[in-house]
Amino acid sequence: MKERSDRLDVQVRVGDQVVQVRVTGEVDIATVAAFRSALWSAPARPVVQLEMSGLRLLSAAGVRALLAAHLRVRARGGELVLVDPTPVVTRVLRATGLHRVMPILEPARVVEAARRPMPADLVEAAGRPPAAAGGLVLAA
Repeated sequence: MKERSDRLDVQVRVGDQVVQVRVTGEVDIATVAAFRSALWSAPARPVVQLEMSGLRLLSAAGVRALLAAHLRVRARGGELVLVDPTPVVTRVLRATGLHRVMPILEPARVVEAARRPMPADLVEAAGRPPAAAGGLVLAA
């Protein structure tokens, strides 16, 4: 599946245990609907990997969509894993506290994770109580 606009490209690949979502471009108020649509349409799997190395912007609307997707995936018994966010996106994740809510993998760990159905660090993360909005710290 593919969602595409002038400023956003989202590609989804579905495997037996992992759904890989690759997002490039900008997620803001104008493109968040396509971003949300791609995340919502991903089938239930133990792991949803959101590859962010091509993401140049993640606005407040994108943060809300990302948190909602995280909660939705958790409710289905899975884990949303952020993969290789750009420095700009990493700053947003840290400023909003999402780096404490969702696992973030570097590219080398993704290769290792792809070899196993459920990586050990995700099993450990899945054992934590779900972090709801109450555990999220938003910066002003």
